[in-house]
Parts: sequence; structure tokens; C-alpha cells
Amino acid sequence: MRPDVSLTTQTYGFVLVENFALMSFASATEPLRAANLIAQTALYETVPLSMNGKAVTSSSGFAFPCQDLAAIGTRCHTIFVVAGGNPDDWRDTAVLHPILRRLARQGVRIGGISSGAYLLAAAGLLDGRDFTIHWEHAPAMREAFPQLAPRQARYVLDGDRVTCGGGVAPLDMMHALIASRMGQAFARRVSDWYLHTAVAEPADPQRGSSSERFGTHHPGLISVLEKMEATIEQPLDRAAMARLAGVSPRHLDRLFAEHLGVSFQTTYHRIRLDHARRLLEQSPLSISELAFATGFSGASHFSKAFKDHFGMTPKSARANKRMS
Repeated sequence: MRPDVSLTTQTYGFVLVENFALMSFASATEPLRAANLIAQTALYETVPLSMNGKAVTSSSGFAFPCQDLAAIGTRCHTIFVVAGGNPDDWRDTAVLHPILRRLARQGVRIGGISSGAYLLAAAGLLDGRDFTIHWEHAPAMREAFPQLAPRQARYVLDGDRVTCGGGVAPLDMMHALIASRMGQAFARRVSDWYLHTAVAEPADPQRGSSSERFGTHHPGLISVLEKMEATIEQPLDRAAMARLAGVSPRHLDRLFAEHLGVSFQTTYHRIRLDHARRLLEQSPLSISELAFATGFSGASHFSKAFKDHFGMTPKSARANKRMS
């Protein structure tokens, strides 16, 4: 332990939003518990919080008793908003916004875990800030807050704003936060406690590489597939993609057939529709808005393509998600 470290207990509050991911919560809180055990003193206190002081249930069905954020937020050193994967669970969270803004003005460090960053953005706490969010929710974030640009990083520390992609990434984030206070050697002992031997860097990717996700290592094909993901709203034609790969359009067709077993058009179509489904489930965009956001000429064209691909209409898919 560094001799200059204050042993004053730091209180970390975790605002749990209904159906939050237990893994994200545990990955953030367990390193603090281990730090206390290793130091043999209460370096950290963790407090589950809610918007009304009532218990909150995780996505796995475990109910957590919580304290009221408004009542005890001011005694927290750091407050994280922990939200899960269903945007419908975020609809009644506007009561959070003024409380979080007040606490931020009072000097409390504010953070978001998994989709918690979306709620911070809705409160106006990420304007002009560097931040991240779980990759699945990044498209909805960009549509809802076009002035913001989330990074696809595991976690981002930007002064008194701390954001994390969720899952097991909070283990990496907490390693960094503990190291900033207690030193790298102490943080390493905490991570070793959980067999967390490969601590990731903040900017490490949240997802597997493109070659892993698409099942090919051909460099030209990978460049085209990544460009497809980046040009969903305004799809490029086959000739432009062939130039990007440095091959002829006919040869590009052969690459798709040989390495992926499907055509260029089918692959691009699937990528756009998968993106559309995420937006459909995570954003309030209308069907017409979704159509234009994913490069379709209109709502009817989009709806037909969506039904052909998923076996249900966009309206039915949205209703099914809200009922689940």
C-alpha cells in the first residue's frame, strides 16, 4: 500500500435500473470488496441505490434491497447508473435526471455501466465528454443524441465522468480506479484475487475482431465488411466496395461466395436489417425513420424486407420485445 494514500472510506453508490445485468453489477462491486479484504480496512463502501428506495430486480430475477438515491447520494464519492439491455426499462427514469445533475454540481463523480451511459446522456451529463456505452446500444445512442459520439472502448475515464461497456469490462475499469488511488501493485493483487490476469486497456475493443465475427481472414473482404457496417444509412454500391478491396466487382462476388457462402447483396442486406432490428428494439424511431436510418427507400420497402428476413413485421417485432 502506498504510504501517501488516505484510508478514508470512499462510498460508491450503484443506481440499479430494473432488469439490470447482474454480471455488470458484480464486476464493478466485487473488486471493491476484495480491496477491503486485502487492505484489512474499509477502503470502499458499496451501496445499492434506486430512484425511490425500493428493491430492484435484476434480469436474472434477484431482487436487491436499495437505499434512496435522493436521500444519501451526497455522501457518495462516486455514483454509477447500472442499466440493462431493454430500453423499455428506462422509460420512467426521468426522475433520475435532476438528481444526477445536482449531485454532479456538488462534486460527486458520476458514471454509467452498460447502457447506464444512455441515461447519463438523457440527463445532459455527457455533453462535451468522452464516453462509451455497450456496443449493442451505440446505434440507439447516436440516433437519440446525434451531438454525442460514444467510443467503442471497454471503459472511458474522463475526469468526473466514468463510463463502461458492462459485462466483465467493469473488472478492468475498477482495476484502473483502484490503481489510481492505491497504486498498480495493490490493484494487481485485487485483480489476481479474481484470476483476472489479463487486465485490458481502456481502448481495447468490446467485441471480437471482424475476422472472428465474420469468419474470414481475407483482408480485402474484411475491409468491405467493415465498410458495410459503417455505411448502413447510405449504402455504397458494389463497384465502390470493389474499389475499396482493390479488386473487380466480379472478383468481389467470387470472394463473398468462396469465403462466406453468400452474395455481396445478401450480406449487406443482412447487416442493415440486423442494425434495424436493434434500433427497433432500443429506440423510439418510427418505422419510416428506421427505414431511412438503414438505407431503405421508404417504410413499405423496409417493412417487406424486414418481414422476409425475420418472419414478422417491424411492428410485431417491437411489440414482442416490449412484452418480453
